Amino acid sequence: MKVQPLTGTIGAEILDIDISKDLPDSVISDIRGVLLEHKVIFFREQELTPEGQIRFAKRFGDISKSPVYTTLEEHPEIMPVVKEATDQDIIGDTWHTDETFQQTPPMGSLLYARQIPSVGGDTLWANLGLAFERLSDGMKDKLMTMKALHSNDFLTANAKLRNSTRSTKLREDAPVMQSLHPVIRTHEETEQKVLFVNQPFTFGFEGMSREESLPLLTYLYQASARPEMTCRFRWRKGSLAFWDNRCTLHYACNDYSGQRREMHRITLEGTVPQ
Repeated sequence: MKVQPLTGTIGAEILDIDISKDLPDSVISDIRGVLLEHKVIFFREQELTPEGQIRFAKRFGDISKSPVYTTLEEHPEIMPVVKEATDQDIIGDTWHTDETFQQTPPMGSLLYARQIPSVGGDTLWANLGLAFERLSDGMKDKLMTMKALHSNDFLTANAKLRNSTRSTKLREDAPVMQSLHPVIRTHEETEQKVLFVNQPFTFGFEGMSREESLPLLTYLYQASARPEMTCRFRWRKGSLAFWDNRCTLHYACNDYSGQRREMHRITLEGTVPQ
């Protein structure tokens, strides 16, 4: 296989590989190494059945079922991410890290393009390790001892309204979930320090009100997604993106009105952030 970086700071395409095949452990190890180095990796021109996507995902860890979104009845491991041509809105159109309200947020996700618009629908990723590195020493010292409360209230409190304009449906019976995580996370495989807050799910800092927390959180959100720390991926049918949810943000562009887009997402179980 051949590795082709997308930018100087995040993202790489892996070429000349067919992930529908039963790849040897050595190749899976190499792919994992590229993921750890580049934080999000991309495969083109893949022909994957749902069973094939599930089989490939399981080579990297146990599959986690979303506690807030509905999944395919025949393949509960897969969450359909769909925008019909008549839909107004999509999910994921703000910089975020998936499901950080869980005690064990996902390790990563694999998103496969089954139908895409003629133009638009790109996804962007940001490097949260680099976001930490570029903070001042004083800010780093301050944040190292802090924790933040993460909540899914952004989703559950507005489930009916959000479902009315989106085909990707929230479970309206989903429980309210909250978790306390370190603001600076240590990646368990690379040991890199990572800024671990995101706008939709980080409610506030431990021991502080939301109003007190927001000025600093807003600064950190802006520091997390500067253009030089991001990559942008233009989808084609058969493309698959695999991102490390422990050290990235991502953002889905809603710029394809009147066209249908269908993706299949599989999420891998993570660990308690440290």
